[in-house]
Amino acid sequence: MKTTIRAVIIALALAVVAKAPSVYGFGGCEEDCVKCHSLSQKEAEQIVSKMKIPDPRVVDIRMSPVRGLWEVSVDTQGRRENMYVGFSKKQVVKGNIIDVDGTDGGAAKTPVPAAVMQTPNDRYVDVSKIPLENALVLGDRNAAVKVVVFTDPECPYCARIHGELKKIVAENRNIAFYLKLFPLKMHRDADWKARSIMCSGSLDLLEKNYEKKPIPMPLCNSSVIDENIRVAAELGVTGTPTFIMPDGYLVLGGNDAGTILNLVSAHQRKDAR
Repeated sequence: MKTTIRAVIIALALAVVAKAPSVYGFGGCEEDCVKCHSLSQKEAEQIVSKMKIPDPRVVDIRMSPVRGLWEVSVDTQGRRENMYVGFSKKQVVKGNIIDVDGTDGGAAKTPVPAAVMQTPNDRYVDVSKIPLENALVLGDRNAAVKVVVFTDPECPYCARIHGELKKIVAENRNIAFYLKLFPLKMHRDADWKARSIMCSGSLDLLEKNYEKKPIPMPLCNSSVIDENIRVAAELGVTGTPTFIMPDGYLVLGGNDAGTILNLVSAHQRKDAR
């Protein structure tokens, strides 16, 4: 029975994640689910109120061990039980998540701390903290408007967005995109591919990779990628593609060329307006 419940929860999580809305237009690859999704106390109470539970009271909300679900603890007449709410907020599963491969005798897996539910709204970062000398540049390096893009060679959204960025620089010589290769741990081959591309410092090699053509293994031990990972951590960048606009405005995900161009125009440096 417990294994069946876990199977149902995992299936629901996969279905919900597949239907989850993108962060910005085409979407992006994000290792931290709460950057894209949130569940407030009020929303949880509204969902629970639709369940046939006597005198329910939501006492805790946290991300569950299964990606795509929140764990909501409910007190009902002095008895506490957990239910799992999908990111769509339309499906609920009651029961326990069982770690069948754990060493705890099949006990419920320890939940992720509720502190991860903190989700920022509009975010600005200090662009002066982003070194640009080792970035790959799409466009004219001397362009007046510089946009930083943290991108991953294995991120499908990054490949799609790259094509849109090429459209922009083809028609706007005053804009350049500084590409910081940021391999996500969730992508198995991203790290060595990023290092290979930066060993050559070749934009062409990145584009060849995005076209799913083979690229060579790294020919050097590039420290640029380590620096990019460090800078991303300092800025709170956890997904790709992530845009840093000229005024420091941070955007996760991407869209078509026209929408990106409008966003760039809306977030010029104050001294450039």
